[in-house]
Amino acid sequence: MFIKNAIPTFAKALWLTLHLSFFGIIFSILLGFLIAIVQYYKIRFLNTLTQSYIELSRNTPLLIQLFFLYYGLPQIGLKLDSYTCALIGVTFLGGSYMAESFRAGLESVGKIQIESGRSLGLSERQLVFFIILPQSLMVSLPYIGANVIFLLKETSVVSAIALVDVLFVAKDLIGNYYKTSETLFLLVLCYLIVLLPLSILFLLLERHYKRYLG
Repeated sequence: MFIKNAIPTFAKALWLTLHLSFFGIIFSILLGFLIAIVQYYKIRFLNTLTQSYIELSRNTPLLIQLFFLYYGLPQIGLKLDSYTCALIGVTFLGGSYMAESFRAGLESVGKIQIESGRSLGLSERQLVFFIILPQSLMVSLPYIGANVIFLLKETSVVSAIALVDVLFVAKDLIGNYYKTSETLFLLVLCYLIVLLPLSILFLLLERHYKRYLG
């Protein structure tokens, strides 16, 4: 009976988690790709700036970043709601991981292939879209998939800034009803419902992409 009654509450919290994760991951991919392009083409000033960002992002926990956004920024007059702080935090953390994934893919493309493309008269845009990106994506895809799953799991810490995600609901139900086993079962089930299909999807995409390019 408890599990049946708790399912709607978990479903609502799971929707918020998915909403946050979806936009956080999309923004992370866009940010990471732009940073990888800057580093690949070694744009002098921006390259130093992006490398500093990556080091800061990867070497500070998401929880600390969220505390800074939610509790620190109001001290200088900038107050953001919980969802906005969580979205910025996930994007800030995810962008650095995605950047490294894209960079690894871009650097895997052989210089000979690029020079061959130039000798055939391809423009820089054509080189990017027809030679560099298709091959780099095959290398980056497994890392991107791992990062997506990592970011989804990392969203569990947003409950620390009073955002009602699945972990927040789980802690609330345990505190109110002392149904620890049942609540943890629903919590694990929520993450399995989301993460298992994603893992399978990225595995299938990777196999398809290798077969397509191979």
